[in-house]
Amino acid sequence: MRPDTKNYLALFLEDTPLIDTRAPVEFARGAFPHAINLPLMSDDERAAVGTCYKAQGQQAAIALGHQLVSGEIRTQRLNAWLEEARRHPQGYLYCFRGGLRSQICQQWLHEAGLDYPRVQGGYKAMRQFLLNSLERLCRQQTFMVLAGHTGSAKTDLLNEMPGAVDLEGIANHRGSAFGKRADGQPSQIDFENRLIIAMLKHQHRYPGKAIVLEDESRLIGRCALPQPLRDAMAKAPLIQLHSDLDARAEHSYVNYILRKSAEWQQHAGETQGFELFIEDLRESLFRVRKRLGGERYATVSEQLESAIQAHRSGDATGHRTWILSLLRDYYDPMYDYQGQKHPARVVFRGDAQAVRQFLTSLRK
Repeated sequence: MRPDTKNYLALFLEDTPLIDTRAPVEFARGAFPHAINLPLMSDDERAAVGTCYKAQGQQAAIALGHQLVSGEIRTQRLNAWLEEARRHPQGYLYCFRGGLRSQICQQWLHEAGLDYPRVQGGYKAMRQFLLNSLERLCRQQTFMVLAGHTGSAKTDLLNEMPGAVDLEGIANHRGSAFGKRADGQPSQIDFENRLIIAMLKHQHRYPGKAIVLEDESRLIGRCALPQPLRDAMAKAPLIQLHSDLDARAEHSYVNYILRKSAEWQQHAGETQGFELFIEDLRESLFRVRKRLGGERYATVSEQLESAIQAHRSGDATGHRTWILSLLRDYYDPMYDYQGQKHPARVVFRGDAQAVRQFLTSLRK
């Protein structure tokens, strides 16, 4: 039998398959990218055992747990573990602290003829390892931040670069007030876990090389950048990507209208998906109304409604009008104001080709 492990770094670097035996509600709060939830107990069963533990102590709680997870229920859960373990013989199982639940799962698997190792310390120890790694990385790692006006296709350029970390991809959000995606965002803990693992992989694959990140505000949708990373990014050298207004408007049109409407329709069906897409656009514009000001918001809102009416008839091109207005009168002035605060941090300016060449030279 392979031994139980405390080599958390290897688990994350190698994308090791993991069986998470915690209850579904625990898994939903936060887990790891290559973990599957096959719980020992359901949420209700776990709650009942917890209540029993507080009232009658550990032995009574253990007895209740065995009573609740017995017979056909036990057989079904054991078969699920056996199937997953056989599918991924290189994997491990874990519970919250690497204690009783994972020990029970391991014992039942052994009795069924399959020895399968577990992660010592469980989820809690792995999560703490990642948080400690984040602190260390933010102290020791070199970062560079790619900045540019909204619509400059910064994310597309970053994704061409080996070793760059795509914050928006990890957050499953396109950035800006209009960046919501149809299939939602990860939990805050999931976002942090995936982000830290991506940074660890970068450090392992490109030792001594800077991690390149896109310039982001505190929130990417509802996912918040961890404070240590925000602090590190605030001091990092800036690369400014230049793109003209028409090109940025066209990129935004393709990204936030054509691709986004297709995503919503794929997610919820053609008719309902289109209505959800329209609702999303209206809500996104409403969120920035205070920054736009009443008069400007009324103008852009009127342009949006005109574009929606034409879009319903099959012509999406009217969206270009309000997108251009929003970029020119809202996003560009806001970016220019912010950009004036840190001129000394700028180490390179250029168009996409020049920035691509500069970033490529950093890898040599």
